[in-house]
Amino acid sequence: MRQDRGTAYWTRQQDNRYRRRALIAAASLAAASLASGPALADEGGVSFWVPGLYGSLAAVPGTPGWSLATIYYHTSVSAGADVAAAREITIGRFNPMLNLNLSATLNADADIGFFNPTYTFATPVLGGQASVGFAAVVGHERTSVSGTVTASIPPFAFIRSDSITDSVTGVGDLYPQATLKWHQGVNNFMIYGTGDIPVGTYSSSSLANIGIGHGAADAGAGYTYLDEKAGNEFSAVAGFTYNLTNTSTNYQNGVDFHLDWGASKYLSKQVFIGAVGYLYDQVSGDSGAGDRVGPFESRVVGVGPQIGYLFPVGDMQGFLSLKGYREFDANDRPSGYNVWLTFAISPAAPTMSTSKMPMYHK
Repeated sequence: MRQDRGTAYWTRQQDNRYRRRALIAAASLAAASLASGPALADEGGVSFWVPGLYGSLAAVPGTPGWSLATIYYHTSVSAGADVAAAREITIGRFNPMLNLNLSATLNADADIGFFNPTYTFATPVLGGQASVGFAAVVGHERTSVSGTVTASIPPFAFIRSDSITDSVTGVGDLYPQATLKWHQGVNNFMIYGTGDIPVGTYSSSSLANIGIGHGAADAGAGYTYLDEKAGNEFSAVAGFTYNLTNTSTNYQNGVDFHLDWGASKYLSKQVFIGAVGYLYDQVSGDSGAGDRVGPFESRVVGVGPQIGYLFPVGDMQGFLSLKGYREFDANDRPSGYNVWLTFAISPAAPTMSTSKMPMYHK
């Protein structure tokens, strides 16, 4: 019996040592994962498509020749633990088999510049007007995470609070694009195709990124109603994004649906005011060997005002617009507000009229 009691005591001591070692390992993993940089990248709720990219007059044909659109885009968003923790698990910072709980808040601000030269062909293609373009991006992003990690192996628990901040300045991915537009009275139609060439600044272990880390293909269609006499306009563009696998994390986003719309009233042939909005909704779950969080699906809705002004620039036509969105109904995605300031220059039409507005209205 003394031997049995000794064996039992030795076994309990061993069990306690194993428990302590396991707890220390779990706590160290949790603490290191919070301190070493939870990342918000494509898997963490950032999509290839930037909601609000299209706006009023999107389907109206333009004037043949070269045009250039430059956009300053500012966004400020926040998210809770679902976005931060999912990204942590995806990149392997958290072991999903452990009993870990992350209570965190993520905040991100970005200032991005888009540069989009476009060439519009004079020769009709399939009875419509064809154009091709290429967009480049430069910008700065700052992201911070503040939270508490709890790791537990009952009956023990470890809690650690921490805050980290990451920022990056660099170039983004490249975006080739092509459109085909038709005009019939007050009705205008378009189809488009675009994609992502992932050459921008990106690190799978970084909080802040300019690039998204994977390729993508996107296609859709749009419609614009434009009544020149009444000065009324409405546009809507819808499309789907197919995302390639992020080879850095072996994670593949699901298929995304997006709808951008704009409505405007022309106070004159040069000035308009109106409203804009968008719906972004991921229609299928994420996948890939790196997906250990399940069908992480994103959704967000945005709406806001817009104002625009057309003016001559020598023998060219200038266009200046400002629009903003406030986001709501967000799921598995950061949300907040964003502002777009656009300056575009394009060949002037023979007569300045609302039927010859800039093709690239955003």
